Amino acid sequence: MSSISHGAPQKRRIIPNPGLWLAIIAGIIITLLPLGDTLPVAGQNMIAILVFAIIVWISEAMDYTASAIVISALIIFMVGFAPDMNHPDTILGTAKALKMTLSGFSNSALALVAAAMFIAAAMTITGLDKRIALFTMSKIGASSRSIIIGAIVVTIVLSLVVPSATARTACVVPIMMGVIAAFKVDKHSRLAASMMIVIAQATSIWNVGIQTSAAQNLLSIGFINKTFGAGHSVSWLDWLLAGAPWSLTMSVILYFLARKLLPPETEAVEGGSEAIKKALAELGPTTGKEKRLIGISLLLLLFWSTGGKLHSIDTTSVTLAGLAIMLLPGIGVMSWKEVEKRVQWGTLLMFGIGISLGSTLLDTQAASWMANYVVKGFGLDGLPSLAIFAILAAFLIIIHLGFASATALTAALLPILISLLSSLPPELGVNPVGMTILLAFSVSFGFILPINAPQNMVCMGTDTFTPRQFTRVGLYLTVIGYLLLLLFAATWWKILGLM
Repeated sequence: MSSISHGAPQKRRIIPNPGLWLAIIAGIIITLLPLGDTLPVAGQNMIAILVFAIIVWISEAMDYTASAIVISALIIFMVGFAPDMNHPDTILGTAKALKMTLSGFSNSALALVAAAMFIAAAMTITGLDKRIALFTMSKIGASSRSIIIGAIVVTIVLSLVVPSATARTACVVPIMMGVIAAFKVDKHSRLAASMMIVIAQATSIWNVGIQTSAAQNLLSIGFINKTFGAGHSVSWLDWLLAGAPWSLTMSVILYFLARKLLPPETEAVEGGSEAIKKALAELGPTTGKEKRLIGISLLLLLFWSTGGKLHSIDTTSVTLAGLAIMLLPGIGVMSWKEVEKRVQWGTLLMFGIGISLGSTLLDTQAASWMANYVVKGFGLDGLPSLAIFAILAAFLIIIHLGFASATALTAALLPILISLLSSLPPELGVNPVGMTILLAFSVSFGFILPINAPQNMVCMGTDTFTPRQFTRVGLYLTVIGYLLLLLFAATWWKILGLM
């Protein structure tokens, strides 16, 4: 006898998440508001699309990839059926709007992100990332103090050669979980919690220090190039000189915070060194593919760090050349079939549409209109540059609490902030390009909630710490990191000419 009830059928909700209803209603309201003659209809529609996107992303009403497709359709039709910005008597047309929608896919930042994903895949395919992590841990030591330092050092080293925060974390976490098991450390101990929280937080910290370590950095560079021209492009070394000192300082602070807030139950961990050496020995001797990948990675680092100094080849071109070598038959390290199974294609789609969203906000004058409104409404045009940076950085850090993706946050807000900085009076002495870089640093502040960054969620999945433990460490990191941003803005970054 069937146990299934044959009562009145339940009504199926057309839109299951109320966040989607809210996004639709908010978008419609904005399109109907009288925002004045200075804002083109296309610009007003783009603001509506932006608000729709922000609500959808914050509420997680849709998958990010699905939302990218919806946003692209909205741009095509809501901008395409709006009057042309240059010829208000004619409709812009969906063909032109389609070009705007797809503009992100011709941006060099997208090519760099794609290449970075492929390189991260190469590290996983060859197992070089695991070898680097284990080798580094074998040189650190096996006390609880050394393990925490080792977790930070491994993250820093991998940040140089694995250009994906999620991939780096996904590599380190299984190794550290193996260390926990080998050391016979309780999975729910403070030491285990400290190890995993440190991995997640150190990854976010070094997203600031290295340009190629995170997608949001590359998206920021793409917006800078579009707005200010290729002549104002920021090289890999310039970014490193600006961000690495802050990241190094924060890494030291992270170590002491972890030791203070999550003190280990014991300092000595028996059998630790032997366990790491055993895991390293099980990998066997370094393979030919690993050796070739080491050589290619070192060449990439060399060309990245000398771009604009010893040669004029940009970061994207260098990375694509390195990727081409990795895929060459015979001398390469992987096949296309191996790569395509490991690349998150939805992320690339989201990234391309994210660039298009920001570019179209700029092209339809929506970004400049909102920037002028904020400048005049909050009196930013009368404040010194440090105060402006303090306000905008705090704004980004706070609003990041509602975003699960720093890339989405960058796509939504950085074009507006770039327009805002460009509209400030010259007598304030604000360097729009320099401050844009510093605000891009602020975007990586995903320290407080586990949901604020993918690497946090990867570590959260180990069940070694509670959200409360993570947030406690993250709150201290956020406050100290923000104050350190202001200190560097008043000193080191001022010397570099970024302020």
